[in-house]
Amino acid sequence: IICLVSAAAALDFKYHHTEELEKYLRGVHAAYPSLTHLHSIGRSVEGRDLWVLVLGRFPTHHKIGIPEFKYVANMHGDETVGREILLHLIDLLVTSYGRDPVITRLLNNTRVHIMPTMNPDGFEATKVPDCYYTRGRYNKNGEDLNRNFPDAFENNSANIQPETQAVMDWIKNETFVLSANLHGGALVASYTFDNGNPVTGSLNGYSKSPDDDVFIHLAKTYSSNHASMYKGTGCENRQTFPGGITNGYSWYQLEGGMQDYNYVWGQCFEITLELSCCKYPPADQLEKFWRDNKVALVEYIKQVHLGVKGQVTDKNGNPIPNAIVEAKGRPHVCPYRTNEQGEYFLLLLPGTYVINVTVPGFKSMLKTVEISDNTGNFSALKQDFSFPEVSDKIRSRVASCPEIPLYQELTRASAAAKPTVHILVLMAVMLVIFK
Repeated sequence: IICLVSAAAALDFKYHHTEELEKYLRGVHAAYPSLTHLHSIGRSVEGRDLWVLVLGRFPTHHKIGIPEFKYVANMHGDETVGREILLHLIDLLVTSYGRDPVITRLLNNTRVHIMPTMNPDGFEATKVPDCYYTRGRYNKNGEDLNRNFPDAFENNSANIQPETQAVMDWIKNETFVLSANLHGGALVASYTFDNGNPVTGSLNGYSKSPDDDVFIHLAKTYSSNHASMYKGTGCENRQTFPGGITNGYSWYQLEGGMQDYNYVWGQCFEITLELSCCKYPPADQLEKFWRDNKVALVEYIKQVHLGVKGQVTDKNGNPIPNAIVEAKGRPHVCPYRTNEQGEYFLLLLPGTYVINVTVPGFKSMLKTVEISDNTGNFSALKQDFSFPEVSDKIRSRVASCPEIPLYQELTRASAAAKPTVHILVLMAVMLVIFK
């Protein structure tokens, strides 16, 4: 046992390639079998496992009332800081459990999923590290995985890659509530929407989701707990970000991104964390990156306990899956629904809300709730709903959201809505010609 613990704790500040990463994750699981669950959610184009380590009091399965959280890193293979700091986050969580009361309560009340690398092929293909760009950004098929998901606004013509499909299946099979994906090349916390159209405010350069206030809070939570991100000074006199946060569309329009997919189809609030000005910095800087992000990584996980949660049941106390549960005034284009256990989780800031629960074919149920900040208590407000007129026959109904652009009937986000430099240059040339 001592040898296993020693092996798990032997984590240096260096870059861990595939075999070393797998060895470390297996060592952690062997040393902490009751606290962790190690599994692969799929394989990359070149056949490398997409490893996920799950941590919590019930690591092997979902437990009613305990929200699911995830971190994903190294989606772009040449953006490497996130890959390494997630390994150090794992080390912090397992070694602090039972010793640190905050970490202990966090893992007792949260199921945390950590994927250190979504693009292992791209990482291994990056032979010469570079601060700005290498071909390792893409997967083995030359695809940008953060342009590869179904898009809520446009028909994404990209072929779904094995890594993307694995993550989509993972999202479908878990009840994820909150997430972040870790990137490099800037220093900012970016939030949804990444794409948009005039209905979401794209004409004003900002694509606003129904939960914009929550997303701003989430981004600020990470930024304000980071050593320097909150300063918003940017990188090398490049674009600055007030408070260290930005709406994704305001920064630059992105089609087929993972954070929008999580929010629209996965019922999971995700933000994108850009953690380093240099995409692939020297290994001797990794310890500082870990110190800069350590507090923010933990504080962000706590936000999974914002808002309200509960179960929707029938007259016999049986769970009702696929019931629609939304806060009034915050309709999602793909309505948020209960899982197979009849559970729902809604991230909401402190305040008064009316929760609207609808079971297809029956009258909706409304309840007013007063939500406090319960993140320190590691439990969102609990509010159950029981439909006395519903029998368990309703459980056979299945409702899903099609993976097609949900805003396709609206004006498509386009270059016309957000002019590019090329279009502006063309307009200037045409003006000269006409003159």
